[in-house]
Amino acid sequence: MPTFICYSRCSTCGKAKAFLDGIGAEYAPRDIKSDNPTYEELKSWLPLTGLPVRKLFNTSGLLYKSLSLKDRLPNMSEDECLKLLATDGMLVKRPLLVDEERVLVGFKQDEWERRL
Repeated sequence: MPTFICYSRCSTCGKAKAFLDGIGAEYAPRDIKSDNPTYEELKSWLPLTGLPVRKLFNTSGLLYKSLSLKDRLPNMSEDECLKLLATDGMLVKRPLLVDEERVLVGFKQDEWERRL
């Protein structure tokens, strides 16, 4: 069963949840704020996303902005990025839908329809 990692106060996560519920998908919910992804999880998920590590950052979040990550990320290694992401779930782009074969990052309904 896939894990749906989200933040309850996020409107995009709400849309993704409504989409999953609407298609009758089964999933295990996980709150990204209280149970943030670990370094090990992020490291194993990255290849399944098909994305560069910088796309895992929630660039619209307050924490991202307060840490001036827009300027810092280009000089950080992949490993440094993963370690930073693991420090706080609010740095991670959400929602995430995780299973053994893929990790969907962010919610774009047409992409989720294609990949599910």
